[in-house]
Amino acid sequence: MTSNTLTPGIIAGRLPADQLSENFSDLHPPLDDHEALVAADRCYFCHDAPCATACPTDIDIPLFIRQIATGTPDAAAKTILSQNIMGGMCARVCPTETLCEQVCVRETAEGKPVEIGNLQRYATDTLMAAGVHPFERAAATGKTIAVVGAGPAGLSCAHRLAMKGHAVTIFDARPKAGGLNEYGIASYKSVGGFAAKEVEWLLQIGGITVENGKSLGAGLVLDRLKADFDAVFLAIGLAGVNALNVDGEAKDGVLDAVDFISDLRQAGDVASVEIGRDVVVIGGGMTAVDAAVQAKLLGALNVSLVYRRGRDRMNASPFEQDLAASKGVRIITNASPKAVIGNGAVREIEFEYTDDDLKPTGQTFRLAADQVFKAIGQTLGGDGLPDTEGGKIAVTGAGRTSLSGVWAGGDCASGGEDLTVTAVAEGRDAAEDIHAQLMG
Repeated sequence: MTSNTLTPGIIAGRLPADQLSENFSDLHPPLDDHEALVAADRCYFCHDAPCATACPTDIDIPLFIRQIATGTPDAAAKTILSQNIMGGMCARVCPTETLCEQVCVRETAEGKPVEIGNLQRYATDTLMAAGVHPFERAAATGKTIAVVGAGPAGLSCAHRLAMKGHAVTIFDARPKAGGLNEYGIASYKSVGGFAAKEVEWLLQIGGITVENGKSLGAGLVLDRLKADFDAVFLAIGLAGVNALNVDGEAKDGVLDAVDFISDLRQAGDVASVEIGRDVVVIGGGMTAVDAAVQAKLLGALNVSLVYRRGRDRMNASPFEQDLAASKGVRIITNASPKAVIGNGAVREIEFEYTDDDLKPTGQTFRLAADQVFKAIGQTLGGDGLPDTEGGKIAVTGAGRTSLSGVWAGGDCASGGEDLTVTAVAEGRDAAEDIHAQLMG
């Protein structure tokens, strides 16, 4: 029997190849030259522009849009990349609808902001397509820095340090550099292997060596790194996943959402990825939405996203919530998991309704499920780390930790939001502080 959305169990190939190709096409297709000029023409080029203030990387947004409007997208790209070296990926995944575009004067007046994210992608893609790297290394300083983690924070820090003339070695546990950008973002947000292409482009600065298959506790010891290098930057992310802590959690079919997203990102053919007929995703953040939407795009018949609080408390933006709903994902709020039910493998999951203070109401319900994805937050892992705060590495200033000569940034560090754009900013700022410290 041919597999389809009605076939029970966890299987691959629920949808025909042409449908899967369409489902996983670019969420926001790129602007062409004419569309970019029209979009740029809507900008008022505000003085003290609120969009620039809202940007975590402090990009001069009116300037780069004016440069696009005057036919110089390469100059616009350099304006962007001077502040955010991963501006190409951020243009694809940054929640612009809650940052720069939310405060756009056009949004306030008309309910339709300037397409800042799409214009940023247009500029950076134009430059990368030309094979241009607009930055050069300074003269070698003789200083060496170890960066642990090749995600957005680590790559941003490494690039800025390389520009200053330092020699940087990036260590990463995975076989590919890119971190979250390569392994943790929905496939329809970054198509055509863009994450790997951006890393390759970034490394054109020179002075950066990447060593894969190495992480703290698996080939690396922090004390040894401190002894061997002039400075260390930790960008190790959050490798652990929180548990549901309910009966039956160990049953077959209960998986981590981050692993599902990673497997889908690395699949040579999305049709080979297995998905259940009845899928339940537990969580309320971007990871939960990415998992739920992609389960639906793979052909799951019923996909429910269940969150313990109200929709207004979900970390996923309203845009992401609406995207999930538009794809057929059912969003259930104010419900917490109580038990995973099944004989060896999950067949149902029981929830209990909770009020706004997470107090159980005593009312329960069950959802059919042959696959459950946990997306309830990740945890810091590693031994011998600097002091922690709230489950993350405690930092002050531009990423300084409790250990002399050790900085940290990105998801593993306290203080910032868990966003790609924030991680890039933290890596950049830590690099500037490391440079200042090393050069006196």
